[in-house]
Amino acid sequence: MMVTFFTTLATALSLLIVDLVVPGVNIANFPSALIAALAIGLVNGSVKPVLSVLSLPLNFLSLGAFSLVVNGICFSLAAFLVPGFRVHGLIAFLLGPVVLSFGNTFITKYFAERNLALPGSQDAKNKAELPSS
Repeated sequence: MMVTFFTTLATALSLLIVDLVVPGVNIANFPSALIAALAIGLVNGSVKPVLSVLSLPLNFLSLGAFSLVVNGICFSLAAFLVPGFRVHGLIAFLLGPVVLSFGNTFITKYFAERNLALPGSQDAKNKAELPSS
């Protein structure tokens, strides 16, 4: 439960970064970012695997570049589902999920390095196994 909360929070903060960096991505406010983070998680967990399997031949032919299009479709689908979250234009469609991924990785790594590892996560288990000096 707490892991899901912190993952959603990290994604929402990353979405606010995307709003600042990528032209064409607009998020109205922080509650919209939280709802969009949940929608992105749901879309990535349900729709993205199906799209990835269906687009496997195109992904193979493009040497993996078509996965950017699949990510853009999922990102835009989440924007379609959430009021206050808008993706407009090709740059936002392709660059938004990339910036989101980098931001999410940075924020998660930042919290892990600050010893704010989530209970039950692999980082917390690794720190619990280390001998204290």
